Amino acid sequence: MFVTMDKVVPVAVAPPPRWAVRTAQAIPLLTLPSGLWRVALVTGVPIGYAAHVPAGGIQLLPWEPYYILGLSVVSELAALLTLGLVRPWGEVVPRWIPFLGGRRVRPLAAVVPACLGAAFITLVCTWAVLRLVLGIGSGLDEIFSPVGRAVLEVCYLPLIAWGPLLFAVTFSYYRRSRKATTNTRPPS
Repeated sequence: MFVTMDKVVPVAVAPPPRWAVRTAQAIPLLTLPSGLWRVALVTGVPIGYAAHVPAGGIQLLPWEPYYILGLSVVSELAALLTLGLVRPWGEVVPRWIPFLGGRRVRPLAAVVPACLGAAFITLVCTWAVLRLVLGIGSGLDEIFSPVGRAVLEVCYLPLIAWGPLLFAVTFSYYRRSRKATTNTRPPS
């Protein structure tokens, strides 16, 4: 819907292409392995520690488990927001949301944060995974066995795809919403 000062005009938005829907659905699955690995780290699940590391795993500072679990929750929620780019709630604000419910989402209100997020995610995840794989300043070989290190890398490697895939889904959303906005402008 397109909101004007005096009336609400329906806007027909084309359905998202199948590839965009599947990509948006895949993004939360890409972030899941790293989140589960972090949960295992915090809960003391043996994830391939080196022989000299105690059975309970590495010692964390009192605040670190909350940070690590919070990072897992926030990253998964951020990945789930991608679904808004291919679902109706990404085009019209759900009615249960106070003051905004039922109004059309302005395309740039979704596109700008999604692009900024995709750029940030691409930079951070690529740098982190490259540091992990190349072993730059990590000290991971002292903490994990070769198998544990491989598990860590397999869990974090999918994060490299998160940013570029978010860019692709965002571009699809932008094209669809832009066509709807330009094709159905209300009379002045």
